[in-house]
Amino acid sequence: MLTLPDGRHVVAGNDWSPLADARPGQPPEVSVVVPYYRAQDELDLVLAGLALQTHPASRLQVVVADDGSPEPPRVPAGVTVVRQPDRGFRAAAARNLGARAAEGEVLLFLDGDTVPTPTYVEELSALPALVPDALVTGRRRHADLAGWTPDRLRDWFAGGAAPEELTEPAWLREAGDLLDADDRSYRFVISAVMGTTRALFEEVGGFDETFAGYGGEDWELAHRLFSAGAVLAHRERAVAWHDGPDWGLRGDDPVAARREKNAETRSLARLLPDPAARGVGGWWRHPAVVVRMAPGADDDATVLGVRSLLAAGADLQVWGVDPDLLDGDPRVHTGEPPPPVLARARSQVTLDGPLRWAPGGLAALLDKVRPGGAGRLTGHVGDVGVTVAATRALRRSSRWDVPLATLFDDAEADIPAEQLGPHPDLGHHLPRL
Repeated sequence: MLTLPDGRHVVAGNDWSPLADARPGQPPEVSVVVPYYRAQDELDLVLAGLALQTHPASRLQVVVADDGSPEPPRVPAGVTVVRQPDRGFRAAAARNLGARAAEGEVLLFLDGDTVPTPTYVEELSALPALVPDALVTGRRRHADLAGWTPDRLRDWFAGGAAPEELTEPAWLREAGDLLDADDRSYRFVISAVMGTTRALFEEVGGFDETFAGYGGEDWELAHRLFSAGAVLAHRERAVAWHDGPDWGLRGDDPVAARREKNAETRSLARLLPDPAARGVGGWWRHPAVVVRMAPGADDDATVLGVRSLLAAGADLQVWGVDPDLLDGDPRVHTGEPPPPVLARARSQVTLDGPLRWAPGGLAALLDKVRPGGAGRLTGHVGDVGVTVAATRALRRSSRWDVPLATLFDDAEADIPAEQLGPHPDLGHHLPRL
């Protein structure tokens, strides 16, 4: 773990455990963004909960982001309201709108039907204040708050009668502390109870506003933040109470619920390079693996090298090669990968020339740079240099301008491939890929 000049920390891998109980010397300036649409009674409870926070009120900004309600929300003095036109369900855009009005160094998101307990802000903001690339999710519990008033809420939090508690979703309880976060742990980050630094949120561009419907935008953002080197954490002590049951337990019309969930799945598949999210066999604009390959001495070697990569069984695309050599294959590109592709790629491979890969060879190397493994592997095949790296390791080391080996394992590896000389026998090799 590195300590920055301002006293904040950069952790190795995902190990924030030395800071699990730490608190910043001074409470951070926090902005809480609350998306809202036409639900004044629920908002009244959320704002009442935020008014009871143990975090100093002088260092707490509340921003209500209205997603086009017919009437603007009524809020107490000091609460900022920003509004956008009603163009359907646009929670991602509303949260981004609220974030642009935020002034705090720590940015927390809290849904408009999710009431924070008095220590919520203090607990959720502590780690981002100490680790500037932390992404923290709190604990969302569920209660029946129908008919509740702010006065009744204040009485409950002062030790009075509690509401009926509803079933807490099992899938969220499986998160643990996320110290051992893997490349599917984005599923445990929910925007209803989420926090990070404003700087990191702005660096990755916030929520993807192409999400226009319920769900998915928080998982996509969490995956993109993790790929950007974010440190994932679950703070169970940061509790907020959702009014009503979890989406999966509401007993809605099953056909309508399935259609809604399918729409979320389709939206995630196009942006999130997770085989469990998108399946196999498709072509995607945002691959899991970006390969930069220098062309070979001749077209034959280049074609065989690219075909060997595409046969590796990974969700990958290749840059640096004329696609016309491969009949315009959409997975092959000239130039550099565009920023949106790099932002979502889990791994990056750099080849100084074309190679013919052993069956399963590239996949094995990619598996070694998954979370918990190496951040980068390097090696040579003849005079062809090879680098296989995790995007999150590259991004975090670049962000803090420190050697990658300081934060992640950086190792040499045997490369299971052979260098391609000039004019390899395509008729012999292609059927064997």
